Amino acid sequence: MWTLGCIRQILLSADTYSVLSDAPVPREWEELPNVQVVRLRSGFLWHLRCARWLLSVRPDWYLSPTSFLVPAFVGCTVRTAVVVHDLIAFRSEPHAWKPRMLERLFLPRAVRCARAVLCVSGATRQDLLVRFPRIHPERCVAVYAGPTASAPRFNVPDNCTIACIATLCPRKNQLRLIEAYALLPDALRSRFRLVLAGGRGWQDADILRMVECTEGVEWRGYVSPDAYDALLTTCTVFAYPSLYEGFGLPVLDALQRGAAVLTSSRGSLGEVADDAALLVDPEDTQSIAHGLEQLLTDAAMRDALRERAVQQAAHYTWKRTASLVHSTLSAV
Repeated sequence: MWTLGCIRQILLSADTYSVLSDAPVPREWEELPNVQVVRLRSGFLWHLRCARWLLSVRPDWYLSPTSFLVPAFVGCTVRTAVVVHDLIAFRSEPHAWKPRMLERLFLPRAVRCARAVLCVSGATRQDLLVRFPRIHPERCVAVYAGPTASAPRFNVPDNCTIACIATLCPRKNQLRLIEAYALLPDALRSRFRLVLAGGRGWQDADILRMVECTEGVEWRGYVSPDAYDALLTTCTVFAYPSLYEGFGLPVLDALQRGAAVLTSSRGSLGEVADDAALLVDPEDTQSIAHGLEQLLTDAAMRDALRERAVQQAAHYTWKRTASLVHSTLSAV
């Protein structure tokens, strides 16, 4: 999503661009007179093909929003700006083995050789500088992100739902969220149901077992963009107590729609939400349960958060992100 939102905004400028892709790009990109779309065959070798193209063409800049392999392959020969979305691969929480292995192998060289390192949040920037202290801080810039929808419907809670939208995995913390929901008073659980949405991830068997044995909890699997929007615009509370996020786009999307949000006090989530959400300790089930009970029983608190949410979300736009990317590359 970051790639689509940022690149779409960047291409609106009058500069000339080449878009390297292994998949179809939006039709409007191909119709822009200042854009050349270069399709390279997909698969692991795509990274090598991309690196070979860069070394032959030598563009002014190569912006790498999804791959650490290509910047690592071209080294310092091409002026590269690497986008770092998070440092999940270097943390202790369970993570898919393939991205963990690839990022641990290639990210260190990619950021060492890059002329600019673009982070999606101030928290991610700080994590990166701690992990790789030899990176010059001036080369490492937070450029943030924007919401998935430009003109969403406003949140009008009407279905007594606590919504959580995230891939099922330990890092997203659905297990503790279900346990916290089970601690709520019977009167609240009989009125409000907990709806989880998101595809299966890794080490999610315990989460699915808890869904099955906890009354009032429902898992809908992966949902379409329309269903995603419907959950955000009708939920009473949007709960996202993730253990770690590089940015946290679902939280921004919920804030943008004016939802009452409960999220983690950790890292980028507290940064993105600021005082427009109720922050809890994601490793403390009691803290999550207390936060849910506060929001579900205090309409005035929900209304205050919903009002602040829209104001807070307005700080994050793809236009701002593209402008920060452009100004960073111009200054190097």
